[in-house]
Amino acid sequence: MTETTIPLLPCQTTLMDDVVTFYEALGFETTLRQRSPYPYAVVERGTVELQFFGMKEYDPAASYSGCYVLTDDVDSLHTAFRTGLKTAYGRIPTRGLPRIGPLKDMSYGVRQFLMTDPTGNSIRIGQLIGAQDTDGTIGPAPKEVFERTLHLAVLFADSKEDLPGAARMIDRALARDDRKPTPPQLLRLLILRGDIAHRQGDDDLARSALAQAAEVEPTLSEEDRTAVRDDLARLADLTR
Repeated sequence: MTETTIPLLPCQTTLMDDVVTFYEALGFETTLRQRSPYPYAVVERGTVELQFFGMKEYDPAASYSGCYVLTDDVDSLHTAFRTGLKTAYGRIPTRGLPRIGPLKDMSYGVRQFLMTDPTGNSIRIGQLIGAQDTDGTIGPAPKEVFERTLHLAVLFADSKEDLPGAARMIDRALARDDRKPTPPQLLRLLILRGDIAHRQGDDDLARSALAQAAEVEPTLSEEDRTAVRDDLARLADLTR
């Protein structure tokens, strides 16, 4: 037997057309669009199928719903989705609703990015890149103080989506007087802090953190630049 799981995701009734337009921009095909007796839509892209049901009282800003999509080429999907969104919206939406996040390697063995559609559903797109613990848990955080901060802050910002919590961790690390991060660590901390500020709508703080990161970039060795290539791509994206 072959089983298939199809996510059923809530949608604020008045936003159903916006949701369909969003997924069509990503290359999905709308295979069902029902308006009565209740709003319903189905979108498909290859083997991925998402279904949406309308809810009059649904608040997109308070949404906790979503799903995870595994792929064998996450980099290509991230590029294709960004291109589609820029074509549809005239820009790549990186905050508010809808939005698409950065691509990065996570500590639990996947390379992933997050998207949030107009009605608040969080769609995580990931590719397995490393062995996971047999019980599915995340391994222990690094012991070195700045690596530990980066490990936890990335989890809070790009998995748990707790931006204030991630910001507090980074601010504490950057304020330390007893030790200083290496240039690659400082660059990653500043870019992530700027990214978080950007997503929170604090443009002044975002510009300040990203400007500091740009000053660190020339001090990196070629080996360092290879190790932080995703962070440098995010810096370029945020400072365009």
